[in-house]
Amino acid sequence: MPQIKQENRVESAERASKNIFVSTLLLLKPRIILSVAFTGFAGMVLANRGFPSLDVIIFGIVSLLLSAAGAAILNNILDKQIDVLMKRLGRRVEALNVVGEKTALFIALLFIVISLFISFYFLNFVNCILIIAALLSYTFLYTLYLKRSSPYGTIPGGLPGALPVLIGYSAVKPNLGIDGIILFLIMILWQPPHFWALAQTYKNDYKNAGVPVMPVALGTKYTNIFMLLYSLSLFPLSLSLWFLGYCTSLYAIVAIIVGIYFEYVMIRSVLTNSNYGKAFGVSILYILVIMASLIIDISLGSAKAVL
Repeated sequence: MPQIKQENRVESAERASKNIFVSTLLLLKPRIILSVAFTGFAGMVLANRGFPSLDVIIFGIVSLLLSAAGAAILNNILDKQIDVLMKRLGRRVEALNVVGEKTALFIALLFIVISLFISFYFLNFVNCILIIAALLSYTFLYTLYLKRSSPYGTIPGGLPGALPVLIGYSAVKPNLGIDGIILFLIMILWQPPHFWALAQTYKNDYKNAGVPVMPVALGTKYTNIFMLLYSLSLFPLSLSLWFLGYCTSLYAIVAIIVGIYFEYVMIRSVLTNSNYGKAFGVSILYILVIMASLIIDISLGSAKAVL
């Protein structure tokens, strides 16, 4: 009997450890932090006109992942009272309860401190400052103020989501160039329609939580107008990287094809007042393809130059 009880305690401890690990992973928002790392890597490739050295890639990506993970956990803690009122975020709220707020806060701060150390010690001061700007603008400016106070908060709230490309760029080149600024602006313009599509899909969730997102505060039609304006403005801006000579026609062809599809889905969703979930998914596909085509295009150009 004592042996059976001991085995049961071991199994219970293993299950608890597994639950805490899975819950912590959920709090990190893995899909978001991976996309942050990917856009940051695109900034590195753009700045270096090809793949940078392995140490820059490792230190740059690790610091980005850790800072994004830390910010994600802080966001879960700060937004707990809102998230508990939203059905789609039930698993996230449960995960925070499993991990515990104090433990989650410790993990978040640990990740952030390590990230800033790596950035400052192994990369450069500008990179470190940009990471701090991303952290502060996401956790305090957006989460605690803009999100709760204005339906237009999504627009300046796009700053922390766009900064990773400059963080990646500065890891290679602290003096930010026009090409990096353009990539940053692409992210700035992409995020509002991307989020508004999500907000349209979960309008009732945001309404129940008392979050004044644009569809809740100003209505669907008004939001649709802004979705169109922002999504349409992305098309010429994305092509400016080719027009100004930073990318070749290969990038331009891909940007045109994926851009037309993105605009088609957005316009169709707005005109029919439906399929906002699909528009949200396609917007993710759009930005990932844009970033991937930029990385491939510049890398191929760099390889040809070496040959």
